[in-house]
Amino acid sequence: MPVDEARPDPSESPPLRLRTKLAFGIGSAAETIALFSLGSYALLYYNQVLGLPGWLGGMAISISFVVDGFADPVIGSISDRTRSRFGRRHPFMYAAPIPIALFFLAIFNPPDGLSHTLLFLWFTGSVIGLRVAMSVFHTPHLAFGGELSESYIERSKVMAWNNFSTWIGGTSISLIALTFFFKATPDYPRGLLNPEPYLPFSLLAAGATLTILFASAWFTRDQIPRMPKPPADQPPFSPFEFLKDVGKVLANRNYVWLLAGLFALSLMTGIRETLGLYGGTYYWGFPSEMLRWYSLGSLVGFVSALTLTPRLHARWGKRGVIIASAAATVVFPALGFILREVGWMFPNGDPRLLPTLVAISAVSYATGAILNISVMSALADVADENEVRFGVRQEGVLYSTRALFAKLDTAIGAALAGFVLTLIAFPEKAQPGEVDPGILQNLGLFLGPISMIPGVFAVLLYSRFSISSADHAATRAKIEAARREAPAVPN
Repeated sequence: MPVDEARPDPSESPPLRLRTKLAFGIGSAAETIALFSLGSYALLYYNQVLGLPGWLGGMAISISFVVDGFADPVIGSISDRTRSRFGRRHPFMYAAPIPIALFFLAIFNPPDGLSHTLLFLWFTGSVIGLRVAMSVFHTPHLAFGGELSESYIERSKVMAWNNFSTWIGGTSISLIALTFFFKATPDYPRGLLNPEPYLPFSLLAAGATLTILFASAWFTRDQIPRMPKPPADQPPFSPFEFLKDVGKVLANRNYVWLLAGLFALSLMTGIRETLGLYGGTYYWGFPSEMLRWYSLGSLVGFVSALTLTPRLHARWGKRGVIIASAAATVVFPALGFILREVGWMFPNGDPRLLPTLVAISAVSYATGAILNISVMSALADVADENEVRFGVRQEGVLYSTRALFAKLDTAIGAALAGFVLTLIAFPEKAQPGEVDPGILQNLGLFLGPISMIPGVFAVLLYSRFSISSADHAATRAKIEAARREAPAVPN
């Protein structure tokens, strides 16, 4: 039944300007341009174009997740303790864009003639560099978003625009890539297998990422004066203080349940995302141009999430929405593969196949986006709980420790995806339409029912989260009372 305590607290801060939400959100559009390109095209490029064995490509991606994952909470802790004329977050947001662009270019432009070993090392080092540089921007950026509002519902709106911006970034770069760069040619009917477009594509994507990241940092600078500052007596960053910071966030049981749910969910999504293009190109037999229609499904899904999520939170509370959207995220991305395996899906080449899969993808994108918005908004509520308990704002460590767990588990998922290609004997430089049907059936099983197994555990773990809007209102009241009694903190 609806939760009547989800009505907004009249004492909360007023709504933010749309300009502020958009300026914050576009930073995630740039992140998605870079990381979507990495996740969607890099393994296919190194495996099917350059000939790197699939398990080595998957291992390179996994190693990058592990290294970057451990860098995240360190960056978050340093950011939480930073005191400067640009606030706690913006020094990092200004420093990161140029290295991000350079590492992105390195990924898609390795030197010619490298052996498998050297190609693996180049791929691994470039991806690590990109991910760590992106974390230098993205961890403080997310923490900044968590600080923008104190309102239970307004936080959801901030994260909804942030999430919608990820769709803008991912969809824009996908449409541009598949329309203008990876077009079919007589020599390459599947344009993604053509090595020539990867250089101009990477130049465009790197330039767009650089420009948008700087724009997000610049156009949110007016919010710096109203952001929380570190306590005057907070010690500087050190390994010991870092461990204390992590200990504080892990002492919050609501945060631990969100982490545990994310850990299970990321294992599922790591497999699905890494093998996604293999499914579209080989399992369903779509040429690159037809894959663009998935953007329509993503548009419907992300717009639905943008408009519905704050309303769902007001009606049902964040906990209920997290559980329901997690369950749907487990089922819908696997649905097409399951229907094919039981004989209830249109055959490849049937004109009804693509619209059906796009419709399924719309629901999948919507539920995944609603889940992400809900969890990111809930993390700001967890930060309030920890301020009451420990007297410090820890958005940086909260968001980054979550990223650590997600990346460690996605690393496992990416490694499993690489090993799946080896396990099912998926051929290198394979031609669509020429892969053994038994291999494709095994690919569908991994993208369908097998990938759902960790997702079921994610739903059970998310169900343990317990912060309601009434809890949030009580917590905010304690914070405001403590702030009225505390001395002012200098810049």
